[in-house]
Amino acid sequence: MAATRNTIMPPTEAEQAKHGSRLHRFGLFLLFLALGLLLFLVFSHFRPLLPENAELPARIALILALLGSALLVRRSDRFRKYWPVFFAFFIASFAQALDFYFSGWLASLLALDVKSPAAIAVDKLESTLLIVVPIVLLTRLSGNNMGSIYLQKGNRKLGFIIGLTVFIVVAALSIPWAQWQYKVGDLSLQRVLPWIPWILLFVLANSINEELLFRGLFLQKLEPFLGAFPANICMAIPFTMLHVGVDYSQNTLLLLAMLLPLGLLLGYTMQKTKGIFAPWLIHASVDIAVVLSLFSQL
Repeated sequence: MAATRNTIMPPTEAEQAKHGSRLHRFGLFLLFLALGLLLFLVFSHFRPLLPENAELPARIALILALLGSALLVRRSDRFRKYWPVFFAFFIASFAQALDFYFSGWLASLLALDVKSPAAIAVDKLESTLLIVVPIVLLTRLSGNNMGSIYLQKGNRKLGFIIGLTVFIVVAALSIPWAQWQYKVGDLSLQRVLPWIPWILLFVLANSINEELLFRGLFLQKLEPFLGAFPANICMAIPFTMLHVGVDYSQNTLLLLAMLLPLGLLLGYTMQKTKGIFAPWLIHASVDIAVVLSLFSQL
Protein backbone atom coordinates (compact mmCIF):
# COMPACT_ATOMS: atom_id res chain seq x y z
CA MET A 1 0.00 0.00 0.00
CA ALA A 2 1.22 3.42 -0.82
CA ALA A 3 1.80 5.64 2.21
CA THR A 4 -0.29 8.75 2.45
CA ARG A 5 0.89 12.00 3.98
CA ASN A 6 -1.38 13.93 6.32
CA THR A 7 -1.61 17.49 5.16
CA ILE A 8 -2.92 20.45 7.08
CA MET A 9 -4.96 22.71 4.91
CA PRO A 10 -4.15 26.38 5.42
CA PRO A 11 -7.00 28.46 6.85
CA THR A 12 -9.22 30.12 4.32
CA GLU A 13 -9.38 33.89 4.02
CA ALA A 14 -12.79 33.82 5.72
CA GLU A 15 -11.40 31.81 8.66
CA GLN A 16 -8.42 34.14 8.95
CA ALA A 17 -10.69 37.16 8.92
CA LYS A 18 -12.95 35.59 11.58
CA HIS A 19 -9.96 34.74 13.79
CA GLY A 20 -8.55 38.23 13.32
CA SER A 21 -11.91 39.74 14.13
CA ARG A 22 -12.10 37.79 17.38
CA LEU A 23 -8.60 38.88 18.40
CA HIS A 24 -9.44 42.45 17.46
CA ARG A 25 -12.59 42.41 19.58
CA PHE A 26 -10.77 40.83 22.49
CA GLY A 27 -8.06 43.48 22.27
CA LEU A 28 -10.68 46.24 22.26
CA PHE A 29 -12.43 44.59 25.20
CA LEU A 30 -9.20 44.63 27.23
CA LEU A 31 -8.51 48.25 26.25
CA PHE A 32 -11.97 49.50 27.20
CA LEU A 33 -12.00 47.40 30.39
CA ALA A 34 -8.61 48.84 31.40
CA LEU A 35 -9.90 52.38 30.79
CA GLY A 36 -13.00 51.61 32.83
CA LEU A 37 -10.97 50.27 35.76
CA LEU A 38 -8.57 53.22 35.56
CA LEU A 39 -11.44 55.67 35.60
CA PHE A 40 -13.78 54.05 38.13
CA LEU A 41 -11.30 52.31 40.45
CA VAL A 42 -8.05 54.30 40.44
CA PHE A 43 -9.82 57.65 39.93
CA SER A 44 -13.03 56.79 41.75
CA HIS A 45 -15.04 59.81 42.89
CA PHE A 46 -15.53 58.02 46.23
CA ARG A 47 -12.23 56.35 47.14
CA PRO A 48 -9.44 57.24 44.67
CA LEU A 49 -6.31 55.14 45.04
CA LEU A 50 -3.61 57.74 44.37
CA PRO A 51 -1.90 59.73 47.15
CA GLU A 52 -3.61 63.04 47.89
CA ASN A 53 -0.78 65.21 46.56
CA ALA A 54 -0.77 63.33 43.23
CA GLU A 55 -4.52 62.95 42.79
CA LEU A 56 -5.43 66.35 41.32
CA PRO A 57 -2.66 66.64 38.68
CA ALA A 58 -3.13 63.00 37.70
CA ARG A 59 -6.89 63.41 37.36
CA ILE A 60 -6.47 66.54 35.23
CA ALA A 61 -3.94 64.68 33.07
CA LEU A 62 -6.40 61.80 32.63
CA ILE A 63 -9.23 64.14 31.60
CA LEU A 64 -7.03 65.94 29.07
CA ALA A 65 -5.63 62.66 27.72
CA LEU A 66 -9.10 61.24 27.17
CA LEU A 67 -10.33 64.43 25.53
CA GLY A 68 -7.21 64.64 23.36
CA SER A 69 -7.58 60.98 22.34
CA ALA A 70 -11.23 61.52 21.41
CA LEU A 71 -10.42 64.55 19.27
CA LEU A 72 -7.49 62.81 17.59
CA VAL A 73 -9.43 59.72 16.59
CA ARG A 74 -12.27 61.92 15.37
CA ARG A 75 -9.88 63.53 12.87
CA SER A 76 -8.68 60.16 11.58
CA ASP A 77 -10.54 58.44 8.75
CA ARG A 78 -9.37 55.06 10.01
CA PHE A 79 -10.16 55.48 13.69
CA ARG A 80 -13.07 57.94 13.63
CA LYS A 81 -15.52 55.17 14.52
CA TYR A 82 -13.94 54.97 18.00
CA TRP A 83 -14.49 58.65 18.75
CA PRO A 84 -17.83 58.20 20.63
CA VAL A 85 -16.22 55.66 22.98
CA PHE A 86 -13.26 57.85 23.91
CA PHE A 87 -15.50 60.88 24.26
CA ALA A 88 -17.77 58.88 26.60
CA PHE A 89 -14.76 58.09 28.80
CA PHE A 90 -13.88 61.79 28.78
CA ILE A 91 -17.43 62.72 29.81
CA ALA A 92 -17.34 60.21 32.67
CA SER A 93 -13.93 61.43 33.89
CA PHE A 94 -15.04 65.06 33.78
CA ALA A 95 -18.33 64.38 35.57
CA GLN A 96 -16.59 62.37 38.28
CA ALA A 97 -14.07 65.16 38.83
CA LEU A 98 -16.87 67.71 39.29
CA ASP A 99 -18.50 65.47 41.87
CA PHE A 100 -15.26 64.73 43.67
CA TYR A 101 -14.11 68.34 44.01
CA PHE A 102 -17.29 70.40 44.12
CA SER A 103 -19.86 68.41 46.09
CA GLY A 104 -20.67 68.81 49.77
CA TRP A 105 -21.97 72.39 49.95
CA LEU A 106 -25.73 72.07 49.44
CA ALA A 107 -26.55 70.48 52.81
CA SER A 108 -24.54 73.19 54.58
CA LEU A 109 -26.26 75.90 52.52
CA LEU A 110 -29.62 74.54 53.67
CA ALA A 111 -28.36 74.42 57.29
CA LEU A 112 -29.03 70.69 57.60
CA ASP A 113 -27.52 68.58 60.34
CA VAL A 114 -24.73 66.72 58.55
CA LYS A 115 -25.57 63.54 60.46
CA SER A 116 -29.25 63.55 59.56
CA PRO A 117 -30.99 61.45 56.87
CA ALA A 118 -32.05 64.71 55.17
CA ALA A 119 -28.45 65.93 54.81
CA ILE A 120 -27.22 62.59 53.46
CA ALA A 121 -30.05 62.43 50.91
CA VAL A 122 -29.55 66.05 49.81
CA ASP A 123 -25.82 65.44 49.47
CA LYS A 124 -26.56 62.48 47.20
CA LEU A 125 -28.93 64.61 45.12
CA GLU A 126 -26.21 67.23 44.74
CA SER A 127 -23.71 64.56 43.71
CA THR A 128 -26.14 63.24 41.13
CA LEU A 129 -26.72 66.67 39.60
CA LEU A 130 -22.96 67.21 39.29
CA ILE A 131 -22.70 63.94 37.34
CA VAL A 132 -25.94 63.78 35.36
CA VAL A 133 -26.00 67.38 34.08
CA PRO A 134 -22.52 67.22 32.45
CA ILE A 135 -23.36 63.82 30.92
CA VAL A 136 -26.51 65.23 29.33
CA LEU A 137 -24.94 68.51 28.17
CA LEU A 138 -21.75 66.96 26.77
CA THR A 139 -23.75 64.22 25.04
CA ARG A 140 -25.74 66.87 23.24
CA LEU A 141 -22.57 68.83 22.50
CA SER A 142 -21.05 65.75 20.87
CA GLY A 143 -23.99 65.59 18.46
CA ASN A 144 -25.75 62.60 20.02
CA ASN A 145 -29.35 62.64 21.19
CA MET A 146 -30.71 61.47 24.54
CA GLY A 147 -31.55 58.08 23.09
CA SER A 148 -27.81 57.39 22.82
CA ILE A 149 -27.65 57.31 26.64
CA TYR A 150 -31.00 55.50 27.01
CA LEU A 151 -32.89 58.60 28.14
CA GLN A 152 -35.76 57.65 25.89
CA LYS A 153 -39.13 55.89 26.08
CA GLY A 154 -37.86 52.58 24.78
CA ASN A 155 -40.19 49.69 25.52
CA ARG A 156 -42.09 51.69 28.10
CA LYS A 157 -44.63 49.00 29.00
CA LEU A 158 -42.03 46.28 29.56
CA GLY A 159 -39.76 48.68 31.45
CA PHE A 160 -42.61 49.83 33.67
CA ILE A 161 -43.73 46.28 34.51
CA ILE A 162 -40.22 45.01 35.27
CA GLY A 163 -39.00 48.07 37.13
CA LEU A 164 -42.05 48.66 39.30
CA THR A 165 -42.53 44.97 40.13
CA VAL A 166 -38.93 44.51 41.24
CA PHE A 167 -38.98 47.78 43.19
CA ILE A 168 -42.08 46.82 45.18
CA VAL A 169 -40.85 43.30 45.96
CA VAL A 170 -37.31 44.28 46.93
CA ALA A 171 -38.47 47.32 48.93
CA ALA A 172 -40.77 45.05 50.94
CA LEU A 173 -37.79 42.83 51.80
CA SER A 174 -35.36 45.65 52.53
CA ILE A 175 -35.53 45.58 56.33
CA PRO A 176 -34.69 41.87 56.73
CA TRP A 177 -32.16 42.20 53.90
CA ALA A 178 -30.38 45.05 55.70
CA GLN A 179 -30.36 43.05 58.91
CA TRP A 180 -28.87 40.01 57.15
CA GLN A 181 -26.42 41.58 54.69
CA TYR A 182 -25.36 44.66 56.64
CA LYS A 183 -25.83 43.37 60.21
CA VAL A 184 -28.15 46.23 61.17
CA GLY A 185 -29.71 46.00 64.60
CA ASP A 186 -33.01 47.65 65.47
CA LEU A 187 -34.88 48.39 62.25
CA SER A 188 -38.52 48.40 63.25
CA LEU A 189 -41.04 49.77 60.77
CA GLN A 190 -41.83 52.54 63.26
CA ARG A 191 -38.22 53.66 63.20
CA VAL A 192 -37.97 53.51 59.41
CA LEU A 193 -41.18 55.36 58.50
CA PRO A 194 -39.83 58.92 59.13
CA TRP A 195 -36.88 58.12 56.87
CA ILE A 196 -38.95 57.11 53.83
CA PRO A 197 -38.88 60.48 51.96
CA TRP A 198 -35.11 60.72 52.40
CA ILE A 199 -34.60 57.05 51.49
CA LEU A 200 -36.53 57.56 48.25
CA LEU A 201 -34.62 60.74 47.41
CA PHE A 202 -31.30 59.02 48.03
CA VAL A 203 -31.94 55.79 46.13
CA LEU A 204 -33.64 57.42 43.13
CA ALA A 205 -30.85 59.99 42.83
CA ASN A 206 -28.04 57.48 43.27
CA SER A 207 -29.47 54.93 40.87
CA ILE A 208 -30.03 57.35 37.97
CA ASN A 209 -26.53 58.67 38.61
CA GLU A 210 -24.85 55.26 38.37
CA GLU A 211 -27.06 53.89 35.60
CA LEU A 212 -26.13 56.81 33.37
CA LEU A 213 -22.47 56.79 34.38
CA PHE A 214 -21.84 53.06 33.91
CA ARG A 215 -24.40 51.84 31.43
CA GLY A 216 -26.34 54.61 29.73
CA LEU A 217 -23.19 56.44 28.71
CA PHE A 218 -21.33 53.40 27.39
CA LEU A 219 -23.42 50.40 26.32
CA GLN A 220 -24.60 51.62 22.92
CA LYS A 221 -21.14 52.95 22.12
CA LEU A 222 -19.36 49.71 23.00
CA GLU A 223 -21.81 47.28 21.42
CA PRO A 224 -20.73 47.82 17.75
CA PHE A 225 -17.16 46.84 18.64
CA LEU A 226 -17.68 44.19 21.34
CA GLY A 227 -21.21 42.86 20.99
CA ALA A 228 -24.06 43.34 23.46
CA PHE A 229 -23.01 40.88 26.17
CA PRO A 230 -19.26 41.67 26.18
CA ALA A 231 -20.14 45.39 26.33
CA ASN A 232 -22.29 44.63 29.36
CA ILE A 233 -19.46 42.68 31.05
CA CYS A 234 -17.00 45.46 30.20
CA MET A 235 -18.99 47.94 32.31
CA ALA A 236 -20.27 45.52 34.98
CA ILE A 237 -16.72 44.83 36.18
CA PRO A 238 -15.78 48.50 36.87
CA PHE A 239 -19.24 49.00 38.42
CA THR A 240 -18.47 46.15 40.81
CA MET A 241 -14.93 47.30 41.57
CA LEU A 242 -16.15 50.81 42.40
CA HIS A 243 -17.54 49.28 45.59
CA VAL A 244 -14.21 47.91 46.82
CA GLY A 245 -13.55 49.44 50.23
CA VAL A 246 -17.12 50.32 51.18
CA ASP A 247 -17.66 50.40 54.93
CA TYR A 248 -21.36 49.55 55.12
CA SER A 249 -20.99 45.81 54.42
CA GLN A 250 -19.72 43.27 56.91
CA ASN A 251 -18.65 40.96 54.09
CA THR A 252 -17.09 42.81 51.15
CA LEU A 253 -16.42 39.66 49.11
CA LEU A 254 -20.06 38.62 49.37
CA LEU A 255 -21.13 42.12 48.37
CA LEU A 256 -18.87 42.10 45.30
CA ALA A 257 -20.07 38.61 44.38
CA MET A 258 -23.63 39.96 44.41
CA LEU A 259 -22.82 43.18 42.56
CA LEU A 260 -21.32 41.59 39.44
CA PRO A 261 -24.47 39.66 38.46
CA LEU A 262 -26.54 42.67 39.52
CA GLY A 263 -24.53 44.86 37.14
CA LEU A 264 -25.05 42.35 34.33
CA LEU A 265 -28.78 42.20 35.07
CA LEU A 266 -29.06 45.99 35.02
CA GLY A 267 -27.19 46.20 31.74
CA TYR A 268 -29.26 43.43 30.15
CA THR A 269 -32.48 45.10 31.31
CA MET A 270 -31.36 48.40 29.81
CA GLN A 271 -30.49 46.73 26.52
CA LYS A 272 -33.71 44.72 26.48
CA THR A 273 -36.09 47.59 27.28
CA LYS A 274 -34.01 50.16 25.36
CA GLY A 275 -34.54 52.65 28.17
CA ILE A 276 -33.25 53.56 31.60
CA PHE A 277 -36.52 53.32 33.56
CA ALA A 278 -36.40 49.62 34.52
CA PRO A 279 -32.71 49.45 35.58
CA TRP A 280 -33.16 52.76 37.39
CA LEU A 281 -35.92 51.33 39.60
CA ILE A 282 -34.21 47.95 40.05
CA HIS A 283 -31.00 49.67 41.12
CA ALA A 284 -32.91 51.99 43.46
CA SER A 285 -34.68 49.07 45.12
CA VAL A 286 -31.38 47.31 45.86
CA ASP A 287 -29.97 50.50 47.38
CA ILE A 288 -32.76 50.73 49.97
CA ALA A 289 -31.12 48.17 52.27
CA VAL A 290 -27.80 50.05 52.00
CA VAL A 291 -29.46 53.34 52.96
CA LEU A 292 -31.23 51.69 55.88
CA SER A 293 -27.81 50.57 57.08
CA LEU A 294 -26.38 54.10 56.72
CA PHE A 295 -29.30 55.81 58.44
CA SER A 296 -29.36 53.30 61.30
CA GLN A 297 -25.83 54.34 62.28
CA LEU A 298 -26.65 58.06 62.65
